[in-house]
Parts: sequence; C-alpha cells; structure tokens
Amino acid sequence: MNGVHGQQVMVEQYRHPDEFPVDVQRLFLEAEKISIELGPAWFRNLIDTVYPLDRGVRFYVLRHGGRPVAALPLLVAAQWGGKQIRSLANYYSALFAPVLHTTVTAKDLVPMLKAIVADEGPVESFRFVPMDPESTSYQRLREALRMAGLVPFPFFSFGNWYLTVDSDWAQYLANRKGTLRNTIKRMGKKFAAEGGSLEIVQGPEALDRAIEAYEQVYACSWKVPEPYPTFVPELIRACAQSGWLRLGIARLEDKPIATQVWIVANGKASIYKVAYDEAYKQYAPGTLVTGLLMEHVLNQDGVAEVDYLIGDDKYKQTWMSHRRERWGILAFNPLNLRGLYGMTREVAGRSMRRLSTKLRSTFPKREISHGSTSGQSKGTDRASAD
Repeated sequence: MNGVHGQQVMVEQYRHPDEFPVDVQRLFLEAEKISIELGPAWFRNLIDTVYPLDRGVRFYVLRHGGRPVAALPLLVAAQWGGKQIRSLANYYSALFAPVLHTTVTAKDLVPMLKAIVADEGPVESFRFVPMDPESTSYQRLREALRMAGLVPFPFFSFGNWYLTVDSDWAQYLANRKGTLRNTIKRMGKKFAAEGGSLEIVQGPEALDRAIEAYEQVYACSWKVPEPYPTFVPELIRACAQSGWLRLGIARLEDKPIATQVWIVANGKASIYKVAYDEAYKQYAPGTLVTGLLMEHVLNQDGVAEVDYLIGDDKYKQTWMSHRRERWGILAFNPLNLRGLYGMTREVAGRSMRRLSTKLRSTFPKREISHGSTSGQSKGTDRASAD
C-alpha cells in the first residue's frame, strides 16, 4: 500500500532476533546504542530464557521504500473477547521503547499499528511499559495510537534514581554524606584485615566462577528465588562477550558474600543486580562492592551517568543525585466490546481519582481522637506527617 510521502509501506513480522534480515538487525543495533534493552542481544536472551515456548512473541517491522524504519517488539496474549498486546518486557526490563529511525513521525507509525490490529484481531488493548515519558519515542507512539483509532492513557510505572557524573571518584566521594565515607573506610579496613578481597570480572576469563559466585550469594540473600533462573547468568555471558560487564564480587576467605552486576554501555553504567549474604552484613559488603564499582566506572570507564534503574528504594538516594520517572501507555480499542468496557472503566476511575484529589485539597483531612472525650488538639494528617 502507499504510505507517507508516497513511499511504499510494508509491515513484516518476526518471532526471534535470529530471524532478522541484515537490515533489520542493523536497525536494532542502532537502537542498542540508546539502550542495550532495545538491542537484539537483550531480546534474544529474554525470549530464550523467559518466553521460549510463548507463541505470542512478535517483532513487527515497518518498511518505507523497502528500508526498515520502525519496529515494535510485542507479546500477544489471547483471551476471550479480545487480545491484549503488550511490550515485550517484564520485571527484568528497566526501559522499553519502539525502535525508530530518527525521521519517523507518529503518522508514519499508523500503518504498522493498523496492521497489528488486523493481523491479531480481535484486539482489546495495547500496553507499553516501562518508557521514558520525556522521550520522542514515547510521544510519537502515544500520538500514533490515537491516530490509529485507539484511546491511549498514560500511567506511572516507577521512580528511577540516577547520577549525573561531573567528577572523578575522589571528588564524588567527598560530596557524599560522611556516614558513607566512614563506612567505606572503616569497613574496608576491617574486611581486608580479616581476609576479605574485592574484584571486578569483565571478560570471559573466570566468568563461570564469577557466575557461580553470583548465584551462591543470591541464594543466601534476602531476595526471592528467580522464576527464570537462567536469565541473569545468560545476560552476564552476553554482556561479557560485548564488553559491557562489570561484575563486582566481595569474598571473605574465598567465600563470596556480596555480588553486583553492573552493565556499562553507551556512556552509562546501569546497576542491574545487587545481593549480599545476610550472614555477613556486619562488614557492609554491599556498600564495599558498590564503592568498588563506582570508583571503576567513574575513573576507568569515564561514564557520564550511573543508573540505579527500577524503584524508589531509599538507599539509592545515598549514591545517586537525581530522580526521574518511567511511565507507560495503556490504549484501548473502542471498536472491541472488551476494549470499550475497559476504556469506560479507565475514564471512570480517573475521574473518581481527580474528584477525590480535589475533595482532599478542598477539605483537608484532620486526625480525630476516637474513644476519648478529653480535649485533644487536632494533629496533622498522618500521611503528610510521615
């Protein structure tokens, strides 16, 4: 069919990065320069370790004049009354975006979205998350969904703490709180005196032993067991092969007691996995490994940003300098009965939340003393007091 600017528009579908022709592979490799989570290595590992038998995996690719210019990695879930289509991402994913050539507009994406609805129909909804709400790709996808006849709603996903690097390690540490500096200095001496050692594994050398150390520490940590136990080890291998891996390990008399997986690519260090053995928390091994890796990425790798990825955990503020948010887009198909129902519920829910917020601002809540007739002064609302 004819598309924008009179160019021929074609929409293709693939099930795995190994199926990509060379030009589509190049498109994803360009996206990988923005984030490794948009590249073929990431999706290959995600599919092979999490969705190997899922028949809903899709990569829709848009071609203009024979050239691939956009792609949407998707997961299609069939259910009664209408399919739900979501981004090919899960809790391992800190960022998702459509893969776009710089020249692609929202209008250009409409034929691909319409082709997806036609191929997968009946379609109830689309859900894309987690995304950068300030990015061009987020804005273009949201507008394209609307232009394709869908009704999009933005929603908050999670907070993201990060560090804008403007100094070397020494100056960075001098700008941190005194408690952090003291912990690193005091525990570092104690740890070394009692036979402790710190190391960073980057390449294939000693990689199997490093992965074994990671898995051993993770099993002894506070974290729940991984539902897909091969995802992180295979991610570590892929990152080592590409030169992205920075795997920090703290050992006490050769026993691993803390590990962290950092990924360094495109001038950014991403703190992907952290764990320590709680039996050795008196050494603050997690802090020591973070300090080790932070010094390395600042002084050796020369990154411009360090990213703590998913969540507003309070400890992240100790190391980071800024906070941003990741959002999502939920778009309903009003031509589908379940989609229309979902859209109606979404509109009603948002209206009720706005009304509730307005009422709270108009009539501030006051703490009321129950079970006592004695005069007590009214306190501040507990939520704001905390």
